[in-house]
Amino acid sequence: MKQTLTIAAVVLALFGGGVVYLSQTSSSLPDLGVSAANAQEAAADVDTSGVVEMFQGEADAPLTVIEYASFTCPHCADFAEDQAVKIKRDFVDTGKVKFISRDVYFDRYGLWASMIARCDPQRYFGVKELIYAQQREWIGSGQDPVQIANNLRKIGKTAGLSEERLDQCLNDQESAEELVAWFQQNMEEHDISGTPSLVIGGELVENQTYEKLKAIIEEKLAAQ
Repeated sequence: MKQTLTIAAVVLALFGGGVVYLSQTSSSLPDLGVSAANAQEAAADVDTSGVVEMFQGEADAPLTVIEYASFTCPHCADFAEDQAVKIKRDFVDTGKVKFISRDVYFDRYGLWASMIARCDPQRYFGVKELIYAQQREWIGSGQDPVQIANNLRKIGKTAGLSEERLDQCLNDQESAEELVAWFQQNMEEHDISGTPSLVIGGELVENQTYEKLKAIIEEKLAAQ
């Protein structure tokens, strides 16, 4: 099972609702004003060179694995707790795989979670782990944007981020635009239609059991 997406659906879900306040007293989510009709054109016009590529492992590892996942996708949370842990143990920590994590945005909540996780690049994978582990709790019913934002703030604080830093990250409209454009560009490049998806040695692979993923990775490594 996986969650599917289209650029139009993503853009409308992210920004169709306009400004949403992130706390009872201050701050609001960047309102990008992007429509589905001009999403691809807008993405092409945004400079994404400043977006930090988040990865684990050796930069020059023999094989690169790219994970595409959404913080609001239940299957991605399952993957984070199972297959991703085993890939890290068997291939990343042993120097065989460079594991790149790329966020996918089905909705504004996934974007907010990404902005929290990326608030301090050094803490990204630790915050990512917390967000997935507490996914059901911070999303709740999904009906109260203020509560969801505050739940994400609590996760950020647990990871050691200050209130001031969280405000800066969540209200950085330029960063939000760059992340959405970068996501769209990557999605098109690798023909991503759902999450979680992996690109293993340049080959797009849908979510599978660890045993099957392990076999694919080992085959790719043997061919190096």
